[in-house]
Amino acid sequence: MFLTSLLARRIPDLKLRLLQARMPDTPEQYVAKSLNGAFVFSFALAMIALLFTKSPIALLLAVLLTPLLFLYFLKYVDMRVLQQQRAIGQEIVFAGRFLLIELESDVPLFSAFQNLAHNYKNIGQYFQEIVDKVNLGTSLEDALAEALETSPSDDLRNLLWQTLNSIKTGASIRDSMSVAIEQIVREQHILVEEYGRKLSPLAMFYMMMAVIAPSLGVAILIVIATFIGLRLRLPVLLTMAGGIGFMQFMFLAIIRSSRPPVDFD
Repeated sequence: MFLTSLLARRIPDLKLRLLQARMPDTPEQYVAKSLNGAFVFSFALAMIALLFTKSPIALLLAVLLTPLLFLYFLKYVDMRVLQQQRAIGQEIVFAGRFLLIELESDVPLFSAFQNLAHNYKNIGQYFQEIVDKVNLGTSLEDALAEALETSPSDDLRNLLWQTLNSIKTGASIRDSMSVAIEQIVREQHILVEEYGRKLSPLAMFYMMMAVIAPSLGVAILIVIATFIGLRLRLPVLLTMAGGIGFMQFMFLAIIRSSRPPVDFD
């Protein structure tokens, strides 16, 4: 389709992001899916609005919502990339130390990759791809270079780059890997410290805006309604409860999203 091809060409890094997100779609297929999803959702919302309002403005709503929903669906690949980054970040230090122990035990690098792929679920799939490519005839250097290009994590790229550079230069892989792991650990410590500094004001703001203010507001509203004879019907109370619940959910989502991709266990 000409439109999807044109839109896909307008997003030059979409192919790389799809590879990093481990999604099998081509850029044209992903754009087509996003466009179709936007049309379907906007049409459904317009039909619901038309059913309740009986107004042709609902059709205008569909026209206005379609590009917004399309941009929203396009961002799904970025969310998948972020999920991959967080999954790798939780295992990268342990996987790197696992490789280091394997190499210090005189296990060949290729065998160490195989063992790591079997022992780590998230990061292991990237090393399994390297192993599969080597088994199909690709050199280890080329397989590492391809993994470098499609890795969504800077930490994993750093580890793979140190390994590839050591193979090309003949330097000690163990020393290079040890330096890379120490650097990753330092960066994760910085992320944890920053998260700790952000958590206190976020928790205070959450208590004020999502717990204390709604509770006091509802109590004051009930008292005022009692004095002026205002009846608070069940739909109004349910709407207020839903709004408070949505606000608390959003705060918790913000706190969860700001959590660094580090395994604290």
